[in-house]
Amino acid sequence: TFAAMSSGKLVVMMNGLPGAMGHEVGQACLRRGLDLATMALTGPGSPKDCEVTEGEKTVKVELVGPEQPEKQQEAIGKMQAKYGKSLVIVDFTHPTAVNPNTEMYAKAKCPFVMGTTGGDKDKMMKVTTDSETYAVIAPNMCKQIVAFQATFDRMAKDFPGAFGGYKMDVVESHQSTKADTSGTAKAMVQHFNALGVDHFDVENDIKMIRTPEEQVGFGVPEDALKGHAWHTYSLTSGDGTVKFEFKHNVCGRSTYAEGVVDAVQFLGQKILSGSRKRVFSMIDVLTEGEMK
Repeated sequence: TFAAMSSGKLVVMMNGLPGAMGHEVGQACLRRGLDLATMALTGPGSPKDCEVTEGEKTVKVELVGPEQPEKQQEAIGKMQAKYGKSLVIVDFTHPTAVNPNTEMYAKAKCPFVMGTTGGDKDKMMKVTTDSETYAVIAPNMCKQIVAFQATFDRMAKDFPGAFGGYKMDVVESHQSTKADTSGTAKAMVQHFNALGVDHFDVENDIKMIRTPEEQVGFGVPEDALKGHAWHTYSLTSGDGTVKFEFKHNVCGRSTYAEGVVDAVQFLGQKILSGSRKRVFSMIDVLTEGEMK
């Protein structure tokens, strides 16, 4: 198993600290026996370092911002030199950083798990595939939501056009700090479009809720306003007599953090076995029974 990897256990370079998701994933890594690298990439205007604490263990992490991109590339190189093949990057940064960061990871050929949504996905996939870098790229890391997505993907393949003539509305609510439209909602819209709903534009027709007043009105508990992901997909027949409603409402971030650790461990196995396929989705992780 992973013990065979050069210096023992897997080490995660948690890019996106000191953000909430960075802390949540960092804590989950420590909780499940992984180590955290002592450097990480961060966004503009961040502190020089931060600490991640889980139980008895505290790791101090030096943060490297995008003000000098060459310093960021250097930081990845330093961590690769320090941890060898045990290093896996996890990225929960910002939509604007997705493509530049992927370029850096691919250049270093450092395995990564991309949890940040936004950016140019096709470009990201091409850079990763062309460089033969191992990666898990997914808009959602929650096991049950991944299964939900996979089910609709299969339904669309098995029963294309099953919802022909239906009109769809999609509403998604996330904490006000989430800059872009939900990647999960966008992925689900593609499946519903394949199922034949009336034309729904993935870029413009999803309703985003980002203000606390609207969120409370949508049903989000007050204590989850700073971290939640609520989605409702409503499908109504052309004559209005039949309505389907699908919802997945997550409060907090812990379910995603656990899924990220699953993805890191899955990637570790793939690298160890010398897998020819190198770019994976969370559906791959789930299909292989690797989600705890």
